[in-house]
Amino acid sequence: MNTERIEEIFESFKNLKTMVIGDVMLDAYYFGNVERISPEAPVPVVSVSSKDRRLGGAANVALNLKGLGADVTICSIVGNDRDGEFLKILFEESGIDASGLITDLERPTTIKTRIIANDQQVLRVDEEDPSNISIESEIRLVSFLKEKIEHLDVIVLQDYNKGLLSPSFIKKILAACKKYGTKVVVDPKKENFLAYKGVDLFKPNRKEIIEGLKIDSFLKTRDDIQSAIQTLNQSLGAKRIMVTLSEDGTAISDLEDISFHPAHKRKVVDVSGAGDSVISVAALCIALDLEAADIAFLSNLAGGLVCERVGVVPVDKTRLFKEAVQLNN
Repeated sequence: MNTERIEEIFESFKNLKTMVIGDVMLDAYYFGNVERISPEAPVPVVSVSSKDRRLGGAANVALNLKGLGADVTICSIVGNDRDGEFLKILFEESGIDASGLITDLERPTTIKTRIIANDQQVLRVDEEDPSNISIESEIRLVSFLKEKIEHLDVIVLQDYNKGLLSPSFIKKILAACKKYGTKVVVDPKKENFLAYKGVDLFKPNRKEIIEGLKIDSFLKTRDDIQSAIQTLNQSLGAKRIMVTLSEDGTAISDLEDISFHPAHKRKVVDVSGAGDSVISVAALCIALDLEAADIAFLSNLAGGLVCERVGVVPVDKTRLFKEAVQLNN
């Protein structure tokens, strides 16, 4: 890609209408320093200097898409609690359409609380109900999807195994996408790994493809990775499969071909949220019908950039554009 082509792609992001369907959560942070060990137990004492609460999970994917310039709607659930109300406020402040965010009276809002000391995560506390959503919630979400789908360029299914993307809901989403010809990309987890048949892009990481296929391999060699992708596609029939491989980069399939794309050297501070940035950029690239190599290059670059920052943060569009141009000159 030359500079002109990259500019064209980034400008085209602004015209895309997207929807994220997945497990939204509130990311809570306590930032501080450790200077001593507790006398009560052999654990560090964190002296808190600041706190923060951010959009997390599928909500962070929506935030990434918004930051890249796309029009974004979220379709998910929150609990009937203060944290759910705060999530709605964060969506409003971010300019994300949260009209598809319904309140489920039977479950709490999912919260991940991270303790960050000396720029390193020392503890995470999760509050959640990972059981499948109720039939009533599913009916409401499907109804909302059908109201919006005709005008969408791409749908992102962001699965964190927190109960939203049940087998029944997944089936109905994919049926609607097929009916309207809407592109769909998936960031999976192991519970419903093989439920996403015929999608436009399926993006597991190395650990997820090992767990999802129940294979006895660490996928260290290219031959092993190629074999796993081929096995996976026999079950899914996906148009493209992209496997993120951390420091080893990315592997992506395009019809019969599988290509590998190296990662760029980074000072990795925190990998939290890297997958969210990868799937967000990949989704917009899929909506624009880009080639596999371009999808892998831009999304891989986005994932690397957010690893240089502490906590779950969206990719910086300006920096992503500048690095993409520099690496192609």
